[in-house]
Amino acid sequence: MENIKNYSLEINGKNLEIEIGKVANLANGSCVLTIGETVILATSSASKQAKEGIDFLPLTVDVQEKAYALGKLPGGFFKREGRPTTDATLVCRLIDRPLRPLFPKSYHNDTQIIISVMSSDEENPYDALGIIGSSLSLSISDIPYTDPVGACVIGLINDELIVNPTYQELEESKLNLTVAGTEDAIMMVESGSEFVSESVLLEALKLAQEVNGKIVKFIKEITNEVGKQKWEIDEENDSLDELKEKINNSYLEDIKNIVKSKDNKTEKQDKYHELRETIANEFAEEFEAQDISISLDSIEKKEIRNALLNEEIRPDGREFDEIRDLSSEVRYLPRVHGSGIFTRGETQILNAVTLAPLADAQKLDGFNPIKEKHFIHHYNFPPFSVGEPGRMMTGRREVGHGALAERAISPVLPSVEDFPYTIRSVSEALSSNGSTSMASVCSASLALMDAGVPISSPVAGIAMGLITGDNDKYVVLTDIQGAEDHIGDMDFKVAGTKEGVTALQMDIKVKGITFEIMEVALEKAKNARMEILDHMNSTISEASKELSKYAPKMTTINVPQDKIGAVIGSGGSVIKGLQQEFDASINIDEDGKVMIGTNNSETSDKVVNAIKSIIKDVEVGDIYDAKVVKIMNFGAFAEITPSKQGLIHISEISTERVEDVESVLKSGDIAKVKVIKVYKQGRIDLSIKALLSEKSNISNDKNDKSETEDDEARSAKRKGSRKQVGGN
Repeated sequence: MENIKNYSLEINGKNLEIEIGKVANLANGSCVLTIGETVILATSSASKQAKEGIDFLPLTVDVQEKAYALGKLPGGFFKREGRPTTDATLVCRLIDRPLRPLFPKSYHNDTQIIISVMSSDEENPYDALGIIGSSLSLSISDIPYTDPVGACVIGLINDELIVNPTYQELEESKLNLTVAGTEDAIMMVESGSEFVSESVLLEALKLAQEVNGKIVKFIKEITNEVGKQKWEIDEENDSLDELKEKINNSYLEDIKNIVKSKDNKTEKQDKYHELRETIANEFAEEFEAQDISISLDSIEKKEIRNALLNEEIRPDGREFDEIRDLSSEVRYLPRVHGSGIFTRGETQILNAVTLAPLADAQKLDGFNPIKEKHFIHHYNFPPFSVGEPGRMMTGRREVGHGALAERAISPVLPSVEDFPYTIRSVSEALSSNGSTSMASVCSASLALMDAGVPISSPVAGIAMGLITGDNDKYVVLTDIQGAEDHIGDMDFKVAGTKEGVTALQMDIKVKGITFEIMEVALEKAKNARMEILDHMNSTISEASKELSKYAPKMTTINVPQDKIGAVIGSGGSVIKGLQQEFDASINIDEDGKVMIGTNNSETSDKVVNAIKSIIKDVEVGDIYDAKVVKIMNFGAFAEITPSKQGLIHISEISTERVEDVESVLKSGDIAKVKVIKVYKQGRIDLSIKALLSEKSNISNDKNDKSETEDDEARSAKRKGSRKQVGGN
């Protein structure tokens, strides 16, 4: 334990405490990071031998949220942590994205980063802490990684930017911006915001990078003191230069022609496939098939970049600021509550919206104090969307794209008070050639309006790209397609309304992206967003006035707080009984607000009337349809509401003498009764006889009245006859 080292760095008034050398010392690199009482363990491990036959970095990032960190037991039968939560999966992506581009290109060893959340104070989020810990564990390890990154979160409260807000502050913040960067360059941005302007975003990014620069210097100081000697790895393989030269000599013009053709994705793929087969057959005896494929990819990438930088030719012939052809429609699916299709070029997304009662909200069991969600967006990417067979699965990419669209749309949704529904929005990628995540935002916005969800304004998204060259030369591309994303240096996704940005995601593949480039990209993205919003407005300009006839009917009523117990009943018996009887969802909060979900208005009215009868004070003279629940020798107990019973004494069952209660009433019978007495203790006396007597009296009154009218009629007839006789 003599080699234990402790370090501290003040960030925005909070101390970042770092401990190295005490735990997990068999990992290549490990460290424990603490802010407040939130503690994470970050470890990095790697195999010493490169993985053969690959030309990429096999990096895995795992985040483990330990239930004991909150002093809780895991849910489920086994009481053991299961698959990662959505939040943990998103943090995995936040860690992977800025670190992956900073490894040497020739490094192909299996590498794993594990973040274990050991303690959480439910005040300080751990996402930025996880990025810092991952970077530090790699930096002090012997793994060949030498370019550390810092990370922080920027919030916006009362028009003031704050660094690393707490969970509680994030709830009221108009901005939740996570930024990771090296000492001199931003590497990754992830943001959700409430209509924040592009200028405010730039200020937030600059503040974040100042903080990140401070963190990177801190990591470098620690590394200089305790860092291990890095492994030596082979430089990038130049053995393919001869093969590339031969391909260029024979087929470069063919490759250039395909690159510059205005063919669609499928047509280009077919031409590339045919050319690849020709080249593979020619060089099969001299070179390995994998080397031929790698060389062709490298040449193709180089030629696409050259065409963009030096000839201003995009793969599909568009101008740099030009959006692909747009089309959209709503109400595509007849039985769903709302649907929309959005098509941009060859990228097409179908979105379906389902409305459900508030009780169906998604329950959350993470470290964030928010424990349920009433808006859920899911993203699916089936293999047919790229014209290939493959596994049907929900991976980290699907979770990340779904979360990005969810962040983009959430600011325009109505409150549950104004629209008491749980909303699920599902985006299905039907075909993909770049930026399905941003097309998901557009299709979801269309489907929500079709479903009648009163969103404050539609939301659109666009993906921007970047190609950099020598001498600070660069081009910013609007609405990138798949090929441009694959060979480009930046994927910059921006979503928002006409009022401002609601979501932002940026990944950088090279170092040195300047704020000038980001400012240009944000401005071009804004122009494109406005154009897309105008198109969407021509398809549907406002939310439908009526919900689908297949959507549940939601009704909200309020009950006095002292009556909440009566509505719930002992052990929930009353509210469960109502739900079962009417096939309804009923949710009541501590303030007495009752939200009722049914299949139609008629059933909703019945539930409302049933609840009103429960909370109404029973008064003498009230009449009920009572259900007999218990027979006694002196009378019968009957239920007048799910929470109230009264006694029908044997003397009040009939106008005639009753010797045996069961000769007239049986358990389960429904009888119309009148309340004849309410005692202070709450006991209630009911009577059937009182109503029978009233009915008899009414009947007698009618008979008496009828007889009187008959007498008067006969008398008038006699008088008329006498007058007639006298006249004659």
